[in-house]
Amino acid sequence: MMNLNKPPIAAILLGLLLTLLVPSPTLSSERPTPPAWALLTGYGASHPGWGDTEQRVETLDLILRYERPLVPVSGSSWRRGYHSLRIELPVHVLLDPRSEPPMLGLTFLGQYRFTADPMIQPYLLAGGGPVYIPAHIEGVGAKLNGNYQAGAGLDITLSSSYSLLFEIRYHHISNGGTTDPNMPLNSTKFLFGARF
Repeated sequence: MMNLNKPPIAAILLGLLLTLLVPSPTLSSERPTPPAWALLTGYGASHPGWGDTEQRVETLDLILRYERPLVPVSGSSWRRGYHSLRIELPVHVLLDPRSEPPMLGLTFLGQYRFTADPMIQPYLLAGGGPVYIPAHIEGVGAKLNGNYQAGAGLDITLSSSYSLLFEIRYHHISNGGTTDPNMPLNSTKFLFGARF
């Protein structure tokens, strides 16, 4: 029986993202932003009591990102935009628990960027990938884990080759039931950085 106190957050986020990202058949001559690199940093924290999360883990996040547009700009009005693939190499330096090695990952994200405004462009993202956790975090029963995440951000263009980025993400880490124990880390991340 489904526990109504714990909604399937991932399913809700994925459904919302897919609903918003259905491209319109209207194609424009506008080209998407060319492939670009970005560097992000920020803070993340797990939330005990959110789902099965029991441990409070705080991280300083450093993320190297490559973004490549996949399709031409489509849609009209506020829905005008394009899909892109993001590949990220995140390093999560543990602030709590301290004196533990960082978590390392490889993340593949789909992104939809809204391009109605040429200077301030919101975007939605979702995806996942493997995460290596050499640190001892109680309840995380494996060193090799998986993650999925979803979020939203703003790209604020400052020049033709430089933008400021601001993001908020829901981030889930677990070993997928491959090992016991399997206590997930459900967290939020607040990130900022630059695209160049």
